[in-house]
Amino acid sequence: MTEPVRTTVESPDGPLAPALEIARDAYARANRESRRHFDSACAHMPGGNTRTTLFHSPFPLRIVRGHDSRLWDADGHEYVDFLGDFTAGLFGHTNPAIAAAVRSAMADGISLSGHNLLEARLAARICHRFPSIDSVRFTNSGTEANLLAITAAIAKTGRRTILVFDGAYHGSLASFSGSSAPTNVPHEWVVGTYNDLDGTNALFDTCASSLAAVLVEPMLGSGGCIPADPEFLQLLRRRTQESGSLLIFDEVMTSRLGYGGYQGLSGIEPDLTTLGKYIGGGLSFGAFGGRSEIMSLFDPRQPRSLAHAGTFNNNVLTMSAGLAALDELTPEAAAELSARGDRLRAELNRLFEESGVPMVFTGLGSLMTVHFTELEVRCGADVRAADQRMKELFFFDMLAAGIYLARRGMIALSLTIGAAECRLLVEAVASFIEHRRALLSGMAPG
Repeated sequence: MTEPVRTTVESPDGPLAPALEIARDAYARANRESRRHFDSACAHMPGGNTRTTLFHSPFPLRIVRGHDSRLWDADGHEYVDFLGDFTAGLFGHTNPAIAAAVRSAMADGISLSGHNLLEARLAARICHRFPSIDSVRFTNSGTEANLLAITAAIAKTGRRTILVFDGAYHGSLASFSGSSAPTNVPHEWVVGTYNDLDGTNALFDTCASSLAAVLVEPMLGSGGCIPADPEFLQLLRRRTQESGSLLIFDEVMTSRLGYGGYQGLSGIEPDLTTLGKYIGGGLSFGAFGGRSEIMSLFDPRQPRSLAHAGTFNNNVLTMSAGLAALDELTPEAAAELSARGDRLRAELNRLFEESGVPMVFTGLGSLMTVHFTELEVRCGADVRAADQRMKELFFFDMLAAGIYLARRGMIALSLTIGAAECRLLVEAVASFIEHRRALLSGMAPG
């Protein structure tokens, strides 16, 4: 890999703009095959893309192979994968137990046209694992799971309003970052401020009688890995109970933080929980579940039950991989992974503090995101106020150092990331600080 680019170029807009241009140019020169594949893909896909979050300028890498914690791109560059497919790749790229489970399922036929013997086993395991889930239904993504949990809340309460929070991402059809995305489904959304006790209380006072549910991530995941204050989640639990609305925990990402998800660690039980990502073993997966009296709305034996179809909801590959995945993430493995992430985040933040640079990693356990700011980061607006151009420069410098992470600065550790890989990341970040100190020192406050 090429070394991080040093620059002393100045411009009327300050040194960061030319530094970014140099970094982009170096990236383009080092990844000519990825560029060729991107150009070819653009002929048949808008922007050569079918997953928006992976796109970045000037073009995204084309990944051709993965093994354990490593990735290789079309130009032959090797990376340590610190992204973990945005938390879905918890087990690395070549977990033998999951691979064997998929092969075993395929040996007995792929699309079986009916109920199979695996789905009830996986459902039982999930209900045993997550304290708030009495029964569960499967989907193909976290997006579907969240939309169906909202549907259940509206049907159960007879109300229409859904309270969500700025910075939250509940899937491609329910995304909130400064405003409601134009692709969002047309529910009656009310958008609050994450971790704002007074403001949230005021929203409940205003809309409690029309509120069907509060949909909340215990930690803003895609929105910047911002943990919820315990008092904030406790407030949501109390006010939903008082108002007769439902509390939905979106644990699509945070379910990996403990054997029973974040709710198992916090002791706060929602009425409904949505799941996804790693529980499918790296295959397409989603689920929603909760109290029996809510989930019974989907019981097809009952008159006027809610329909929920989906050809691949119970597909044997995901069901089999999911069983293997839950076997792999034992209570001990979950606890150790979270502890490893906490140690890594603390070490990185100590490095920033000792270096006097305006950087911070926020997160919980194995999930974290870097922010370039001197201010405390507690909500979506704080994430957006941080320096986004410096985050882009960090992304390109990390790629040049063989570190693969999200363009938005997110890291999700897999079980295959050990002490040696964590040390490589710390060294790469230390090198970034050394090479970019002048730019970091010149950042505007906040």
